[in-house]
Amino acid sequence: MIGEISMLSRPFIKWAGGKSQLIDKIDERLPLELKERKITTYFEPFLGGGAVFFYIAQKYSIERAILFDINADLIITYKVVKYNPEELMRFIDYYKSFYNSLDIEQQKDFFYRIRQTYNKNKVKINFNDYNNGWIEHAAQMIFLNKTCYNGLYRLNSKGEFNVPFGKYKNVKFYDKENILYSSALLQKAELYICDFEEIIHYDVNNAFIYFDPPYRPISQTASFTSYSKFDFSENDQIRLAKIFKELDKRNARLMLSNSDPKNVNLNDDFFEKHYKGFNIQRVYANRMINCNGEKRGKINELIITNY
Repeated sequence: MIGEISMLSRPFIKWAGGKSQLIDKIDERLPLELKERKITTYFEPFLGGGAVFFYIAQKYSIERAILFDINADLIITYKVVKYNPEELMRFIDYYKSFYNSLDIEQQKDFFYRIRQTYNKNKVKINFNDYNNGWIEHAAQMIFLNKTCYNGLYRLNSKGEFNVPFGKYKNVKFYDKENILYSSALLQKAELYICDFEEIIHYDVNNAFIYFDPPYRPISQTASFTSYSKFDFSENDQIRLAKIFKELDKRNARLMLSNSDPKNVNLNDDFFEKHYKGFNIQRVYANRMINCNGEKRGKINELIITNY
């Protein structure tokens, strides 16, 4: 059952637009060849929280996963979970123990000290050379992710993490069993810091590719695209549509998630125009990010496939 599968391994970080809540709707729409074990290679060019990867890696017989994200901090955190999960948890335990000994104002001060250290040290990191410094950096990322406001990951134009303190009373920093099982699943994965367009250089014949890009904003207040220091613009959305069409010609099974502009503008035909000829479906999802709490709730999202 889906519930049983998801309990084994699930995202170990919070991520805006994460797909845990939609995993059943995604599963219903996965290609038959994947379900019949005929597809064994999986690509995910916008890894984020990794909910779809963890689900598919557990339920289906993929032998190889190629996972990209342009957010370097995110990818090295995945690599640390893959190679050094025990050491990572020891670092997190250090922050957890000290944090839990403080009152709320002291926790706030500690949060901002860690945030400052995290931003200061990241410029010194060689993201191409795995080393022990990555472990502490990954631990700090997870600490900030669990204690910041609403579990957001947002960077300013300088590439600095700038989400404020979250003021949570009871913080669950990690689940040991989940970290270890996630580490085991990641052994079959290749992890790369790169733009999604790099997928064009791979042999995608008979592979399944899931795209979960930063969503196209459906309103001015809904715009939240800076998961890295690189904004994801309208031109990037168009560039992605072109890549989708190119990969369709190369015998790959493709699925893409995005926002549905018709939630606010019935005349917005962006996806009908740029994904003409593909299967566009609408599914209900809970909007978890909005500056106005009253506007969070059920909206349509799109799932687009080439099958």
